[in-house]
Amino acid sequence: MRFVVIVSFLVFFLSGNLHAQEQPKIPERPAVLKALDGNWVMTGDIRGKLVTHKMVAGPTLQGAFTEIYIKDVETTYEARVLIGYDAESDSVIVHWIDSFGAKHSIPHGTGSAAGNSIQFTFLYGSGPFRDTFTYDSDTNTWLFVLEASQPDGTWKHFARYNVRPQ
Repeated sequence: MRFVVIVSFLVFFLSGNLHAQEQPKIPERPAVLKALDGNWVMTGDIRGKLVTHKMVAGPTLQGAFTEIYIKDVETTYEARVLIGYDAESDSVIVHWIDSFGAKHSIPHGTGSAAGNSIQFTFLYGSGPFRDTFTYDSDTNTWLFVLEASQPDGTWKHFARYNVRPQ
């Protein structure tokens, strides 16, 4: 009898684990996310200070996300940005993780990827922060605009980058 109970438990336990490990269908990345793939140079400013970053982007986690790796050429700043597309809600979910530490990686951002642009907003405690990435297919370049929401509802410049192939 004890043997039957053990075998029944193992069958139940293993069948539950096999079911839990089924891979969901990952939607194809929108064309604008695929356009980020490659090696890039970002030049621009952060609150008026001129900066240059190296950037590498491509699919990761079996294509569920586009991963962007950013490294400043003069300072120790670096970031990993994961942009995932959710077909069910036709939206993007963005995780921005950088060398400022774990505390600053919360919350995730949400937005959209349509046409030639990706726009997402992070709802920080100090106020919303919006990123807009716009692709120019004629020149194979990007414009990244990062803005902070102001109490009066307007958006204030935080950073702006011209992004070109390396």
